[in-house]
Amino acid sequence: MGILDSFRLDGKVALVTGCRRGIGRALAAGLAEAGADVVGVSASLEAEGSEIEKEVRAAGRAFRGYACDFSDRRALYAFLSRLEADVPRVDVLVNNAGMILRKPAAEHPDEYWDKVVEVNLNAQFILSREVGKAMVARGSGKIIFIASVLTFQGGITVPGYAASKGGIGQLTMALSNEWAGRGVNVNAIAPGYITTDNTAALQADPSRNAAILARIPASRWGHPEDLKGAVVFLASRASDYVHGAILLVDGGWMGR
Repeated sequence: MGILDSFRLDGKVALVTGCRRGIGRALAAGLAEAGADVVGVSASLEAEGSEIEKEVRAAGRAFRGYACDFSDRRALYAFLSRLEADVPRVDVLVNNAGMILRKPAAEHPDEYWDKVVEVNLNAQFILSREVGKAMVARGSGKIIFIASVLTFQGGITVPGYAASKGGIGQLTMALSNEWAGRGVNVNAIAPGYITTDNTAALQADPSRNAAILARIPASRWGHPEDLKGAVVFLASRASDYVHGAILLVDGGWMGR
């Protein structure tokens, strides 16, 4: 087997959360391009005919879509029950679904904190535990979290988001410590400033946009497609000896 063959995902099934748009959509498309069938879930994903379904099927792969609001614990468990019934095996779990709510810390309400932490951290632990236990039982699987540069930094006016992404970094290492010896790779990707709906307010703010660009050595915002290579690597045999890593895809931001 050549080195490029080790990046192929033929015969694998990847579950991608938050796949309807932005980073999640690009990740799902990249995995399909590498050969994986895709199970997608987002809060408002269409049952049929979504844009990501079209992209996956255009790549010659199968797609199954679900809608689930990860801020609703009961809805999450209902989704997991459907997943177990419909999808016998998940080889790759990509925990991408997330949200951000902005307000200065002194004015940050409980509702903001609770919802962000529920979606960005609690739901991701539950998904990883439930999908991961089957991976551990059979001795193989890949779990990929989407962290952030705010896994390492505090950010401004986003205390709940920063706390949740810091937690994702620790959760990545905690699960890896337990499961690496059981054949399950647990890693994370930490995107920098990417052009998505979550960063629209920053892109539209002339002073913040200029300050961000001035710090990025690559001198540009990232695009969701910039993350495809990283997710395919971490989902494939090419990363079999990579455990507990947080892979920065940030245009050099954290090196500045």
